[in-house]
Amino acid sequence: MKCPYCGYQESKVVDSRHSEDGVSIRRRRECLSCGKRFTTYETVESLPMVVVKKDGSRQTFDRSKILNGMLRACEKRPVAMADLEQAVDEIEQTVQNALEREIRTSEIGELVMERLRPLDEVAYVRFASVYRQFKDINTFLEELNKILKEK
Repeated sequence: MKCPYCGYQESKVVDSRHSEDGVSIRRRRECLSCGKRFTTYETVESLPMVVVKKDGSRQTFDRSKILNGMLRACEKRPVAMADLEQAVDEIEQTVQNALEREIRTSEIGELVMERLRPLDEVAYVRFASVYRQFKDINTFLEELNKILKEK
């Protein structure tokens, strides 16, 4: 860390604490050349994710849209909000850990269905019917039969 007083490149950490907001770490440093102390803040670098929609348009990743879609699918179902929040956290973590900075809505939809299925099969089918745009009753029945075969 470069000293703001003398420009020397080496310093030692004297004290480390979490900042008040809990998002960064506050470090007190001492320059190894001039001996003056200064403060630095360390935060996690997060790169913005871009979602590519079906029509090719792009927008920034918004976890609230995923949660809202899952809430609609789980309407009047016995699914705890904490379970949905955890599922959205897992989806967001998967997206952030991807090497690509862009993700298609189809990939996000698949991640949502993976998380919904063990939580509630009815919510899964509701979400799948909208996401996969079931055209008729036969495609709906095919999805239901897949679930029944796995049981």
